Amino acid sequence: MPELIAPTVRLHAAWLEAQDEWGPGAHEDGFGLLPSDEVDSPSGFATWVARLAAESEPAKAHDAGRVPCTYRWIVEGERVLGGIALRHELNDFLLRVGGHVGYGIRPSARRRGLATWALGRMLGEARALGLDRVLVTCEVENIASAKTIEHHGGVLEDVRDTELGTARRYWITL
Repeated sequence: MPELIAPTVRLHAAWLEAQDEWGPGAHEDGFGLLPSDEVDSPSGFATWVARLAAESEPAKAHDAGRVPCTYRWIVEGERVLGGIALRHELNDFLLRVGGHVGYGIRPSARRRGLATWALGRMLGEARALGLDRVLVTCEVENIASAKTIEHHGGVLEDVRDTELGTARRYWITL
């Protein structure tokens, strides 16, 4: 049975296994991983996990371009299946491209409904934060993600070219 948990150093090896499955250079949506993050060593991984925890606190100062964000890992036992992030507010970039929610499921765990399940849980967290609607985007060719968003009542606002490619932009009313 999957569960959503806060990022933890306890799952360092399991997280690296998931990252290896995505392959070099692949972007793991929902994990908040930056190019500057060093996650291979235990100390680098611990620093990254601590940054993710700090980003969830709205009262703390955030790096330029970053907004408060709650990160959750989708795990089953000791296996990391994916990640999901709920950004508490939108800056200009997130309004154009990223939206409030980002998620990714490792290839071997796809087609099990995990993204749909996790998005539903994070929409509950968005309600608890006081958000009345959230923006969720996906690449135009990612039909599985579009179906996940639509399952939760996502209404397509538009399809637009962005600095990261062509994206579908959906609003979900909470």
